[in-house]
Parts: sequence; structure tokens; C-alpha cells
Amino acid sequence: MTESLIASIATLQDMIQDARIVAGFTGAGISTKSGIPDFRSPDSPWMRNKPIPFELFLQSPKARREAWRRKFTMDDHYRGARPSAGHIGFASLVASGRMPAIITQNIDGLHQEAGLKEDQVIELHGNGTYARCLSCGRRHELDWVRYQFERNGDPPECIACGGILKSATISFGQAMPEEPMRQAQKLTAACDLFLVAGSSLVVFPAAAFPAFAKENGARLVIVNREPTPLDASADLVIHAEIGEVFSKFVP
Repeated sequence: MTESLIASIATLQDMIQDARIVAGFTGAGISTKSGIPDFRSPDSPWMRNKPIPFELFLQSPKARREAWRRKFTMDDHYRGARPSAGHIGFASLVASGRMPAIITQNIDGLHQEAGLKEDQVIELHGNGTYARCLSCGRRHELDWVRYQFERNGDPPECIACGGILKSATISFGQAMPEEPMRQAQKLTAACDLFLVAGSSLVVFPAAAFPAFAKENGARLVIVNREPTPLDASADLVIHAEIGEVFSKFVP
């Protein structure tokens, strides 16, 4: 670890210590060390198994079959993924009481696996570890959905109302979830330190939250391997491996 990185981490520790409320914000970069590929990485398996647009999913049984095939292909690709040092570091910050919750763009559920409760993770893009009925909202476990899909060649219908089942993620063209967006807005408005880790900050509307926090008077910290559009306005930028930085916050 270089002297400049050591100094930057020390500065971050001081900023967190001085903060009243810290809002955490995570993107795909926090999960790459867990074995989950970034959507935009070269030759990413996500590019070979792109999510089906929401309207097409609704309109076409063939598209729904293909969407589930791609979903299970990707599940197999990162089966066995476990929380990274970054996830564990963020869980420690939440446990310290300074960070009420984490706003995340990720759908992998690894923040919960790192020890956080459901109400401590604000999932802007949903969660890919289970399915929901688009009509009644009933949750269905993926093992059951996959068993039915592979046995019958078609995805099953909701066991409660017969509606269409979909991975509980937000697809392209689907409306952002109202309650997580409201929770993220509330936390962003209340914080005096907004801490970004592993996000390119180019996907909207999620990427608007750190900018809003800064405009609202909060200090902004960005930890990411690559530059982001908000680096110039941030109070501290650390271009380093996320786990290397946040492992320092684990007791």
C-alpha cells in the first residue's frame, strides 16, 4: 500500500468520525472481487446474456422463456459468490451506527449476506435472488421457479394468482421502485457525508443521488478504480481497490 493511499484512508476515517450521518452508495465494483462481473467490462457475460426489455418481457412468452434462460445462465456463472472485503467493511460501518443504510445499484444480495438486515439495504435496481409476481407481488424462490422451468420448458405462473413471474430486478424500461427511491432520497437529504464505492456514476437516476447530496451540503467521497464524472466535485477521491480501502474499517 502506497503512502498516498494510506494517507487517503486516514483522511476518510477522519471524515467518517466527524460525520453525523453517513450515506453509503455502492455499485458493481464492490462485487467484482466476489466473482460477479461488471456489466460494462470487456467480454462481460452480461453482454452475452443481456436482460430482456420489460415491455418485450410482458408481451411475449418467447421473450419470457429467453429471459429466464439468460437469468439462470448468469446465476450459474457466479454461483457461490460470497461477500467481498468491501461488503464486510460497509457492514462494519453500518454496525458502528454512523451509516443507517446502504443505497445500492447491485442486485446480488451480497450486502445482506455480509450481515445487513433487509431494512439496512436500499436496493434501487431490485434483487436477483428471488422472483415476484408482476400482478400480486407474491415472492417466489428461484429454486422452485427453475425446477418448473427446466421440467416444463416454460416459466411457471404465480401460485397465488396465475400472474407473470419475473426476477425481482428492475429491467430496462421498467419503472424504478417507488419505496426504495423514496428511502434513498430521504437518506441522501439527511446525510452530511455521502460515501460512494464501486460505481461509475453513469447510470441514472441512481447516479443523481451523490450529486444531490453534494448540492445539499454533504461532503462527497468516491472510492473507485476508475475516474467518474463526479470526481471533480468530490471532497475526496480514492482510486484503489475497494477491499483494500474498506478492510480498514473492519474491527
